[in-house]
Amino acid sequence: MSATSLRADGVEQPVSAAIPFTKPWVLGRELEYVAEAVRTGAIAGDGPFTRRCARLLEERFGIRKVLMTPSCTAALELAAQLCDLRPGDEVIVPSYTFVTTASSFVRLGARPVFVEIRPDTLNIDPGRIEDAVTRRTRAIFPIDYAGVGCDMDEILEIARRHRLRVVEDAAQGVNAFYKGRALGSMGDLGAYSFHHTKNLVCGEGGALCVNDPGLIERAEILRDKGTDRTKFLRGQVEKYTWVDVGSSSIPSEITCAFLAAQLEAMDTITARRREIDRHYRHRLAPLEAAGLLRLPVVPPQCESHCRAFHILLEGAGVRDGLMAFLKRHGVSAVFHFVPLHVSPMGRQFGYRPGDLPLTEDLAGRILRLPSFGTITAAQQDRVADLITAYLGGVGARGAVAYSFSAVVAACQEVEV
Repeated sequence: MSATSLRADGVEQPVSAAIPFTKPWVLGRELEYVAEAVRTGAIAGDGPFTRRCARLLEERFGIRKVLMTPSCTAALELAAQLCDLRPGDEVIVPSYTFVTTASSFVRLGARPVFVEIRPDTLNIDPGRIEDAVTRRTRAIFPIDYAGVGCDMDEILEIARRHRLRVVEDAAQGVNAFYKGRALGSMGDLGAYSFHHTKNLVCGEGGALCVNDPGLIERAEILRDKGTDRTKFLRGQVEKYTWVDVGSSSIPSEITCAFLAAQLEAMDTITARRREIDRHYRHRLAPLEAAGLLRLPVVPPQCESHCRAFHILLEGAGVRDGLMAFLKRHGVSAVFHFVPLHVSPMGRQFGYRPGDLPLTEDLAGRILRLPSFGTITAAQQDRVADLITAYLGGVGARGAVAYSFSAVVAACQEVEV
């Protein structure tokens, strides 16, 4: 079936171009830097561009040591190993997160202890963490959802009282802040992602943030196949050898060459993302005022980089219907994580549907809208118009027909 759109009078018409959910934004110097890496022959790992990326992140965000990795998954796996997690240990983690937040330590034999999230930010609820601590608990792995910081002061205080490690999964949080501190810079360890769906991209890529200086040397060893090769390259040992159980977690220099250009344009990219966020909020505010959806919440202590834009609908039925309606009209909007506790692996750990009702409810109601650097205001308007039409018509109230212009007029009456 071909995609259609709506005119102001509610009549459907074919659309010439679909609106994708995401699209990488190439700003100009990426190919130049990749070509430079190829010309110099430095295309393996830990070359000039890899060092440039790490140094920029360290200096910009006040991180003691940044080690570039092939993915955020690799960074989280390194972090889990640096926490010395062993079979039988427990790690407190939200269920509403990407799989590798948990699989990074499950692969070492540790058990995930899933807790509820906050209804506003969708981040882990610190009030639920302390009740989940047992004598087997060794770490807390919070995630900064959509680049909005967790309550890190509370989390770090709980960790201090119980002598727990904190690994901040800031995959979505590069260039976002909590009380003026960069996400990823506050836990013992942090992890960044530069996957092509993020604000700053290189296809696949990540970084390990080492904020505890006592972990730096071992982090370098684990990342470089368990060898002390980094010390050899610095002239600290005469030859390098195998000293720990590590893996190959160094990204290609070509990947980091691409990323270096993105990092240098960080302020431009973030400013554009905030423009997109403001425009969606302006267009959808009448629907929130009418109680038809809820817009993202950013607490005052947090500075978001607007990594994504989501809405929360009345229920899973409305969400799924709207998602299908947008798809029919050429707009790709998607839900997000399936809560880990109801996944097949989560069930292996004894969890069942109903164990975390708030997480399950929110996961069923969230819808993420197209948001990428080159999306136009006209495209955003089209998305907002379709949402307005659906929520004011067939989708939310069961009407057989609706007047698009009447819905817009009704929403404008409640706009503040």
